[in-house]
Amino acid sequence: MRRKASLILLAFAVFCTAMSPLMRWYAFPRLAKIPPSQYQEAVLEAKNPTLLDYGTMRAKKIDKVTIVQTLKGNVEASERIEKSADRDVVVWDALSYIQDGDGKMVSKVPERYIFDAHSQEPVHATGEMVDGDPVKREGIEFKWPFLTEKRDYEYFDAQARITRPIHYKGTQTFRGVEVYYFEQTIPWTKVPFPKTMPVKGITPESLAESGTTRWYTTVRKFWVDPTTGAPVYGEEIQKNELRGGTLLGDRDKVTVFAGHVKMREDYIKDTVDLVKSQRVLVLLMTSYLPWGFLGLGLFLLALSLWLEARGRRPGDPRATPAPEPEPVNA
Repeated sequence: MRRKASLILLAFAVFCTAMSPLMRWYAFPRLAKIPPSQYQEAVLEAKNPTLLDYGTMRAKKIDKVTIVQTLKGNVEASERIEKSADRDVVVWDALSYIQDGDGKMVSKVPERYIFDAHSQEPVHATGEMVDGDPVKREGIEFKWPFLTEKRDYEYFDAQARITRPIHYKGTQTFRGVEVYYFEQTIPWTKVPFPKTMPVKGITPESLAESGTTRWYTTVRKFWVDPTTGAPVYGEEIQKNELRGGTLLGDRDKVTVFAGHVKMREDYIKDTVDLVKSQRVLVLLMTSYLPWGFLGLGLFLLALSLWLEARGRRPGDPRATPAPEPEPVNA
């Protein structure tokens, strides 16, 4: 019985030991993915920024500018693209809605971001766009890959429609979460006008006809949870200018927007709580279960060898039978 039990334990030990690398290197890359129906909202604010009044074409200081960013998973579009791409695809319909302190719309820029659900690499398909203009993204946007590494990544800038490195700057602790800090600088770059302008009568076409161009620069900062690849916090120090053309009169340039954009405090808390809950699921497949299976496998192997050794130990010596009495001769 001991030998049979030891063989059963040995089989379970082999199974658990084999499951350890399979869970980490086979199951995790296939099971960890962004759900196609995910919805996320973030609100960012710039306190005391400079903003252009298109009515007077003069820049002035205001109380604040608010940016509402939404990411909405388009399940129908992702299922359609998956058929031709032969991979799990997520389609995010994003919108950046910008308003001043009085709640008046400054601009709104829609995006469609298509990417691989597992690796977050961009997937090029019909419908990929920024503000109605077709684009072909390279690099990541909005989210880093699962198990983010301590290295630079290529990051897509939607305003400039270009991809530039975003640099790993070190490891920090943010609200109790160990994060990687990344920073990207986009130098002064000529960019398109938003399709939606805040004042009637002023359109991207009329601005272009006047010879006026729009220029943009930013320093982009992200604090990223390396387990999930999700940013827990972000900031931008951004400037926009109009340059040249008859619209500006004798001025060479005028500020459209200049401010330090930060995530609003209530959304920081919600984002950190969400990331903390999601990282447990990733750690389950990358750490807890693999190490648990390995530890259980080693324990069962040791128990199997112990039972086998006991089964082979010699038993107690048999008692010597008493000699039969010999017949007595008469």
